[in-house]
Amino acid sequence: MKKIFTLLFILCSNQLIIGQVVINELDCDTPSTDTQEFIELKTSSPNTSLDNYVLVLFNGSDSGMDSSYYALDLDGQTTDENGLLLLGSDTVTPFPQVLIPSNIIQQGTDAVAIYLADDTDFPSGTLATTTNLIDALVYETGDPEDTVLQGLLGETFQIDENLNGNKTTESIKLNNDNTTYTVGTPSPRALNDGTGVLFNPITISTMQTLYDEGDTFDITFTAQNNVTADVTFSFTLDNFGFNASDFSGNTTVTIPNGQNTITTSITLIDDLLDEGDEEPLIKFSGLSSPYIPFNNHVKLRAVDNDFVVAPYGIPTSPTFGVVSSTQPNGYYDPIDGLSGTALRDALQDIIADPNTVRAQTYADVIDILKEADVNPANSNQVWLVYTEQGRAKLDLQSSGSNVGKWNREHTFPRSRGGFNDIDDDDIADGKDFFWATKADSLRHANSDAHALRAADGPENSVRSNQHYGGTEYNGPNGTLGSFKGDVARGVLFLDVRYNGLEIVNGFPTATGNGQLGDLATLLDWHRNDPPDDYEMNRNNVVYTWQFNRNPFIDHPDLVEYIWGNNVGDVWNNPLGMGEFQTEDIKLHPNPVTDKLFVSGIKDAYDITIFSSEGRKLLTKILKHNSYLDIDLSSGMYIARIKSKNGTHIRKIIVK
Repeated sequence: MKKIFTLLFILCSNQLIIGQVVINELDCDTPSTDTQEFIELKTSSPNTSLDNYVLVLFNGSDSGMDSSYYALDLDGQTTDENGLLLLGSDTVTPFPQVLIPSNIIQQGTDAVAIYLADDTDFPSGTLATTTNLIDALVYETGDPEDTVLQGLLGETFQIDENLNGNKTTESIKLNNDNTTYTVGTPSPRALNDGTGVLFNPITISTMQTLYDEGDTFDITFTAQNNVTADVTFSFTLDNFGFNASDFSGNTTVTIPNGQNTITTSITLIDDLLDEGDEEPLIKFSGLSSPYIPFNNHVKLRAVDNDFVVAPYGIPTSPTFGVVSSTQPNGYYDPIDGLSGTALRDALQDIIADPNTVRAQTYADVIDILKEADVNPANSNQVWLVYTEQGRAKLDLQSSGSNVGKWNREHTFPRSRGGFNDIDDDDIADGKDFFWATKADSLRHANSDAHALRAADGPENSVRSNQHYGGTEYNGPNGTLGSFKGDVARGVLFLDVRYNGLEIVNGFPTATGNGQLGDLATLLDWHRNDPPDDYEMNRNNVVYTWQFNRNPFIDHPDLVEYIWGNNVGDVWNNPLGMGEFQTEDIKLHPNPVTDKLFVSGIKDAYDITIFSSEGRKLLTKILKHNSYLDIDLSSGMYIARIKSKNGTHIRKIIVK
C-alpha cells in the first residue's frame, strides 16, 4: 500500500468512512457499442479527496470465480461540487473526470466495490472480500443470482440493469437512502434526484476529422445553454509529436454573454519535413464551474504530404532487381553441395542459429511491420496483405472495432501452430532487447516477423485460421492475388525455422498440431508469384531485427529442392552478382511484337514471362541465341532468365 494504516485507525475511522463514499450510479451495458458504460461515485460532502481508496471490479462468471479483473487507485481524485466522480471511457458524455478503458465494465453477474486500500492489493484474480470494504454493488443484466459473490461482499441482493427490459438506455441508480436502487434513465455528472449544481456542458465540434497539411479548419464550441456572462477558456492541440510548431491560430476563445457558441480557425502548417501523419487532440483547458466538457480529447488527423515514395513498386505493380539482398557474404555457404534432409537441416542451422538469431516481442512486431510492410507509394502507410491496399500507420487497431484498422496477421495461424503470447510479449522494447532462440523455440513463432503481415482488421477475421487454397482461404474476390507467393514463402520459412511446424498437403481438421495446408497450393502460389522488390526490402528489414533471412526470397529455387521438383538434387549456390554480369544478356527487339530473341547465354536456360502484376504467363527452355514466340497483349512484362550462372530479371515491352 502507498499509505500505511494501523488496525486501530481503521477501526476508529470505520464509522466515518461508511457512507462517505458510495457507488452512486452504474451503467454496465450499452449493447452494440458498449461505449457509454460508466461508474459514478458519490461522497457525502462536495470536493472530497478520494486518496487511499481503490475501485475494484469483480467477475462473477464461472471462469471469473468471483475474483478481481480490474483495480483503479483513486489517489489524487476529488469529487465535484455535487460530490460526484464520473469514471468512463473517452466516449462517455458528459466527459468523465477519470478515464478508464472502453468496454472494461463486464455485464454480470459481477460487482463494483470501493475499498480503503491500494490497487496493488487487488492483482487480477483476487477473491472478493469484505476486508476494508467501503461499499459494493452486485449487479446483473438478466443473469442468475450469484449468492457466493454476494456473500463474499456482505451483500444480500443483486440489481438487474435489465429490470425494465431496456438495459440499452437505463442504468442502476442509488436512491437518497443510500441503500436501495432504482433502474432508470442514465444521469452521469448529475445527482440522481435532480438537485444540486446543474452544469452547462460545452461540446467540441469540427466539420471533419481528417485534414491535410496547409488546410485551415474551424473548431466550434457550443454550450448546452446560453451563458450568463462572458466565458473565456483555452484548449490545446498537443499530442505526441504534434505541437505549437505544427499549426497557427488562436487557442483561447470567449463565448459572449447571452450566446452559446464560438468558432475559431486553425491552420495546419505545410512544412517540408516528413514527420509522418499526426493526430492533434483537442482538449479543454481552464473550464470552470458550471461549465464542463460534454466531449473532450477530440482526435483529428493531420495528413503529412511530405511522405517518401520508394524507388520500387507496390505488390500489385511489382518491380524486380531494384532492391538487392543484404545477405552477408557467405551467408548460405553451409548449404552448398547438399541435398535432401542434409540440405534442410543445414538451412535450419542458418536461420535458427542460437548464437546469432534474435527473437523479438509480439509488441515489437508492430514497429517491425511499420518498416517492413511500408507502402512503397506512401511512407506514412503500411501495405495490407490480402486486400492489396495502403492504410495509414496511425490506423493500427488497439482495441474495440477493427473496421478501417490494420492489425497483425499470423499467416500460419496460432491455433494451428500451437503457439501464443508469452511473458513480456506485450512490451515493445526495441531491437537491442531480445530473446535467445533456437529451432525448438516454437513459442517464438508467435512473433516471427517473416510470417506476420500487416492486414485489414475485418479481412484478418474473415481468414481466421483457415488453410490456404481449395475451398478454404484464397483471398478477397476482385484482388490480384499479389500476396500469394509472399504468404507461401512466409509459412514455408516457418516450416524449416521451427521444429513442430509443417506445411502439408490437404486441409487437416485438427488444430494445435503444427500442421497447415495446402502444400500443393502454396507451391503453386510460390511459382506463379515470384519475390519482387517489395518482398526483398521486407526481408532486408526483418533481418535487421531478427538477424535471420527468409532464404526462399533470396533464393526462390530452394523451395523446389526441399518440397518441389528438385527434391533429392544437390543444391549449388548461385554465383555472386559480379559473376552474373560476365554474361551480357540481351533481349531484342524490345519493344517486341511476336518473337523475343535472347542472346549472351552460351548454355541452355529457362525463361519465364510474368505480367506486371506478377502472374506467370508462359515458360520455356531455350538454348544459346534462341527466340521465344510472344503472343501477348500490349503492355509491360517481366522476363526471368535462369541459367547455371544464376537468375536474371529484365523488363520487356510488347507492342
